[in-house]
Amino acid sequence: MAQDPTGPGRGDPGSLDPRREGEVSTETRRRVARPPRYKVILYNDDYTPMEFVVAILETVFGKGPSAATQIMLQVHNAGLGVAGVYVLEVAETKVSSVHKLAEQRGYPLRAGVEKE
Repeated sequence: MAQDPTGPGRGDPGSLDPRREGEVSTETRRRVARPPRYKVILYNDDYTPMEFVVAILETVFGKGPSAATQIMLQVHNAGLGVAGVYVLEVAETKVSSVHKLAEQRGYPLRAGVEKE
Protein backbone atom coordinates (compact mmCIF):
# COMPACT_ATOMS: atom_id res chain seq x y z
CA MET A 1 0.00 0.00 0.00
CA ALA A 2 1.54 3.30 -1.10
CA GLN A 3 1.29 6.52 0.87
CA ASP A 4 -0.13 9.59 -0.75
CA PRO A 5 2.84 11.91 -1.44
CA THR A 6 0.53 14.91 -1.13
CA GLY A 7 -0.77 13.95 2.31
CA PRO A 8 -0.67 16.19 5.40
CA GLY A 9 2.60 18.06 5.74
CA ARG A 10 3.77 17.03 2.24
CA GLY A 11 2.74 19.93 0.09
CA ASP A 12 -1.01 19.47 0.52
CA PRO A 13 -2.36 23.00 0.13
CA GLY A 14 -4.99 22.31 2.76
CA SER A 15 -2.47 21.19 5.40
CA LEU A 16 -0.87 24.62 5.93
CA ASP A 17 -2.66 27.38 7.70
CA PRO A 18 -2.33 30.38 5.36
CA ARG A 19 -2.41 32.77 8.34
CA ARG A 20 0.78 31.23 9.84
CA GLU A 21 2.78 30.78 6.67
CA GLY A 22 5.95 32.89 6.80
CA GLU A 23 5.14 34.42 10.19
CA VAL A 24 7.52 34.51 13.10
CA SER A 25 6.12 34.41 16.58
CA THR A 26 7.75 37.07 18.75
CA GLU A 27 7.43 37.88 22.37
CA THR A 28 8.34 41.30 23.68
CA ARG A 29 10.45 41.33 26.79
CA ARG A 30 10.53 44.34 29.01
CA ARG A 31 13.90 45.51 30.17
CA VAL A 32 14.33 45.38 33.89
CA ALA A 33 16.16 48.36 35.29
CA ARG A 34 19.37 47.55 37.11
CA PRO A 35 19.25 48.34 40.81
CA PRO A 36 21.15 51.47 41.81
CA ARG A 37 24.75 50.88 42.88
CA TYR A 38 26.45 52.33 45.94
CA LYS A 39 30.11 52.98 46.73
CA VAL A 40 31.51 51.84 50.07
CA ILE A 41 33.90 54.55 51.20
CA LEU A 42 36.60 54.15 53.84
CA TYR A 43 37.61 57.31 55.70
CA ASN A 44 41.10 58.08 56.96
CA ASP A 45 41.85 58.55 60.63
CA ASP A 46 45.09 59.04 62.54
CA TYR A 47 44.84 55.89 64.68
CA THR A 48 43.92 52.87 62.55
CA PRO A 49 47.08 51.08 61.35
CA MET A 50 47.56 50.74 57.62
CA GLU A 51 48.01 46.96 57.99
CA PHE A 52 44.55 46.69 59.56
CA VAL A 53 42.97 48.63 56.69
CA VAL A 54 44.68 46.33 54.18
CA ALA A 55 43.42 43.30 56.12
CA ILE A 56 39.85 44.71 56.08
CA LEU A 57 40.05 45.29 52.33
CA GLU A 58 41.28 41.73 51.78
CA THR A 59 38.81 39.96 54.07
CA VAL A 60 35.63 42.02 53.85
CA PHE A 61 35.95 43.28 50.29
CA GLY A 62 37.86 40.37 48.72
CA LYS A 63 40.68 42.50 47.35
CA GLY A 64 44.08 41.08 46.53
CA PRO A 65 47.13 42.31 48.46
CA SER A 66 48.25 44.82 45.82
CA ALA A 67 44.74 46.23 45.21
CA ALA A 68 44.15 46.46 48.97
CA THR A 69 47.42 48.32 49.43
CA GLN A 70 46.58 50.76 46.63
CA ILE A 71 43.15 51.51 48.12
CA MET A 72 44.67 51.90 51.60
CA LEU A 73 47.19 54.42 50.22
CA GLN A 74 44.33 56.30 48.52
CA VAL A 75 42.51 56.45 51.87
CA HIS A 76 45.69 57.55 53.65
CA ASN A 77 46.71 60.23 51.13
CA ALA A 78 43.34 61.60 49.99
CA GLY A 79 41.35 61.11 53.19
CA LEU A 80 38.98 58.57 51.67
CA GLY A 81 38.89 55.74 49.18
CA VAL A 82 36.36 53.52 47.45
CA ALA A 83 36.54 49.96 48.74
CA GLY A 84 33.91 48.61 46.33
CA VAL A 85 30.61 49.23 44.55
CA TYR A 86 27.55 47.14 45.41
CA VAL A 87 23.77 47.16 45.61
CA LEU A 88 22.54 48.98 48.71
CA GLU A 89 21.94 45.97 50.97
CA VAL A 90 25.37 44.50 50.27
CA ALA A 91 27.06 47.89 50.72
CA GLU A 92 25.35 48.41 54.09
CA THR A 93 26.36 44.93 55.23
CA LYS A 94 30.00 45.58 54.30
CA VAL A 95 29.98 48.91 56.19
CA SER A 96 28.54 47.14 59.22
CA SER A 97 31.27 44.48 59.02
CA VAL A 98 34.00 47.13 58.83
CA HIS A 99 32.63 48.95 61.89
CA LYS A 100 32.25 45.72 63.86
CA LEU A 101 35.80 44.50 63.11
CA ALA A 102 37.32 47.93 63.82
CA GLU A 103 35.41 48.20 67.07
CA GLN A 104 36.56 44.73 68.18
CA ARG A 105 40.19 45.83 67.71
CA GLY A 106 39.62 49.26 69.29
CA TYR A 107 40.17 51.27 66.09
CA PRO A 108 38.05 54.26 65.01
CA LEU A 109 37.96 53.21 61.31
CA ARG A 110 34.78 54.51 59.67
CA ALA A 111 33.10 53.57 56.43
CA GLY A 112 30.07 54.95 54.63
CA VAL A 113 27.79 54.39 51.64
CA GLU A 114 27.41 56.85 48.80
CA LYS A 115 25.29 56.53 45.67
CA GLU A 116 27.38 55.94 42.56
